Amino acid sequence: MSRNRALRALSRTAAALGLTVAAFAATAAPAGAAPQPMGQCTTSSGVVLAVDFSRWGGPVYRSCGTTPTTGYELLNQGGWATTGTGHDGPAFICRIGYSGHQGGKQFPTPQQDDCVLTPPASAYWSYWHANPGQNTWEYSQLGAMLYKPKPGSVDLWIFGGTNIEGTEGKPTVTPDQLRAKNTKPTGGPAPKDTRTAAPLPPNVKTGPKPENPPPAAPPTTTAPSPTASASPSASASSSASASPSESVSPTPSAPPSSSAPAVAAPGPQVVEAAPAADAKHDVGSYLPAVATGALVLLIGAAAVFAAKRRRRTE
Repeated sequence: MSRNRALRALSRTAAALGLTVAAFAATAAPAGAAPQPMGQCTTSSGVVLAVDFSRWGGPVYRSCGTTPTTGYELLNQGGWATTGTGHDGPAFICRIGYSGHQGGKQFPTPQQDDCVLTPPASAYWSYWHANPGQNTWEYSQLGAMLYKPKPGSVDLWIFGGTNIEGTEGKPTVTPDQLRAKNTKPTGGPAPKDTRTAAPLPPNVKTGPKPENPPPAAPPTTTAPSPTASASPSASASSSASASPSESVSPTPSAPPSSSAPAVAAPGPQVVEAAPAADAKHDVGSYLPAVATGALVLLIGAAAVFAAKRRRRTE
């Protein structure tokens, strides 16, 4: 019986070690989603991936990936990378990083969360979806490896406190701010300065540009003509145009210039994340899995040693 118990303990140890190795293999496995410039995503093709780094003073990055794919593959292509937990494996997203942001540093950092156990509900990456044409977020009921986003949809990851029903800690950015608006693919390779692009306005209609005032002011400067004094009404209009107050008349165009910056002020900053080379993996993020594997080996070795010792005494 003691030999059987030892064999069972050894088999359990090998199985646990196999799961650990599988976790490493899943982390290093090539992604199935092909990264694309944002212009390649449309209202009915591709899927927009967005990650909110505002918890650490960063923007909301958005990028484009091909479909069909999974949420996990989207987060591990085109410069994106994730780290799971030692307890749940790579399927539970504990850290997210983008090579175009702070050299690919993943957040939260190892000092903020060692990613050994499952993060608390008050500080973890929550997963949200918005199907094509939908401007409300839906809290994901599936993990990143199981969920398959629809073409034309938006995936969003935010960090903070979100309850399991998704009724608390909802995103502050709307799907319409992140969604691709073009019906056909546009543009070629993403420009180099895409990562520092200006924030996207909350509304599509931004109004006239401040530097292009209405063309009503120039005609009033031609009013003081000799024929204008022929009638009292004409002289009144000419005196109004010739008066010093006329030079201030373009001021009605000032409100658009003062109100234009206020349009982009609310909400987080949204920046396009162009496809980039993968950054070097954070060495600290491997430590939880390594520690877990070492602990499994130690427990297995102790179990085998105890079984052998018990067998000798018998």
